[in-house]
Amino acid sequence: MQFSSVLLETAVNEFAKLPGIGRKTALRLVLHLLKQDPSAAKGFGEILMKMRQEIRFCQRCHNVADADICSICANSMRRQDMICVVETIRDVIAIESTQQFSGTYHVLGGVISPLDGVGPEQLFIESLVDRVQKEGVTEIIFALNPNIQGDTTIYYIQKKLASLPVKITTISRGISFGGELEYADEMTLARSISNRLPVESYVSHR
Repeated sequence: MQFSSVLLETAVNEFAKLPGIGRKTALRLVLHLLKQDPSAAKGFGEILMKMRQEIRFCQRCHNVADADICSICANSMRRQDMICVVETIRDVIAIESTQQFSGTYHVLGGVISPLDGVGPEQLFIESLVDRVQKEGVTEIIFALNPNIQGDTTIYYIQKKLASLPVKITTISRGISFGGELEYADEMTLARSISNRLPVESYVSHR
C-alpha cells in the first residue's frame, strides 16, 4: 500500500494497531476523518485523550469507572452480597446487557494460563478473597469463558475460598466449550446465569 503523504501513512499505521483493524479498514477510517470538519476531528481526538487520561478502575471490583468506585458497586439497589466473577470488562458489559443480574462484579483481569506466563499473582484474586472475607458475600458466581484456562482459574479460586461460608456457583453451559462470553447472544447468556450450577457439579462433569 503506497501513500503520497507521510502523515496519512502514519495515521493509517496507528489505526491498524487496534485489534480487529487491518490496513484497509484503517485507511477507510482515516479517509473518513479527513472528510470531517476539522473541529469534529479535533473533538474526536480530545474525547480519546480525555478517556485515556481520566478513566479510572474501581478500587473494589476493578471495572472501569469515572470515580474511585464504579456506578455498579455504588448502586444501593444492587445485591452487594452477590459477586459475579468475570475475566474482562467486556464480560461485565455482556452480562449487563442481559439485564438479568442484579449483583456486583469482580474483574480478574485475565485467567490463569501458564503457557502465556499468567499466574494467580498477576490476577485480582487476592482482592476477591478479601471481599468475601470482609463484605458478607453469600454467593460467588463464576462467569468465565468455558475453556481450559477458565476451568483452571475456577478450580484455583474455589480452593482459595473453600474455608469460607460462601455459596460458589458457575453459569450453566449454554455457551459451548471454547466459546467466549462476550460473543454469546443475550438470551443464551441470560439463561446461563439463571440456570447456574453449584461449582462442584460443574467441575465433576469436566
